[in-house]
Amino acid sequence: MQAEVYNRLYTYDDYLKLNDDNQYELIGGKLILVPAPRLIHQKVARKLLQIIGTFIDDNNLGELYGAPIDVLLTEKDKPQPDIIFISKDRLNVITEKNIQGAPDLVIEILSPSTVSRDRVEKSRLYYTHGVKEYWIVDPDAKIIEIFTPGEKSWNLFQSYSMEDTLVSPLLPGLEIQLKDIFK
Repeated sequence: MQAEVYNRLYTYDDYLKLNDDNQYELIGGKLILVPAPRLIHQKVARKLLQIIGTFIDDNNLGELYGAPIDVLLTEKDKPQPDIIFISKDRLNVITEKNIQGAPDLVIEILSPSTVSRDRVEKSRLYYTHGVKEYWIVDPDAKIIEIFTPGEKSWNLFQSYSMEDTLVSPLLPGLEIQLKDIFK
């Protein structure tokens, strides 16, 4: 279960001073405890990292990272997306401690405790801060939705199910057989 902890607003500096081994996200100044994901979540993340990572490396496109990784959007907004991609022309946002600004691609893999936050609060954050493509992966329904920025909010580019081949507008040439992700 994902839970807000403590009853005050935090900044990124406050977060850095925490003295425990738990994983937290900082959304709107709220410190949110993030438990370890389910095994299906980890399996899907590993397969996506493998396939997308090979494509990115083979084409020298940039860097791909998996959670946990701090993405510092503001002093009060530090989500930890499941997977992020930074294009090679924006590698300067990568620092030793965190990512300073929006990734080009964010992938969130839904868990029962994160559905609302991933679809609403974090989705709005990613849109507002200029993420170019946002994937929501539902491992239970075996669906991946790809969103691209519209004028005022996200536009659904495409929904893909188990029988489909996913293509990404941000990564032309990438093709993922979803049966390979969800089997």
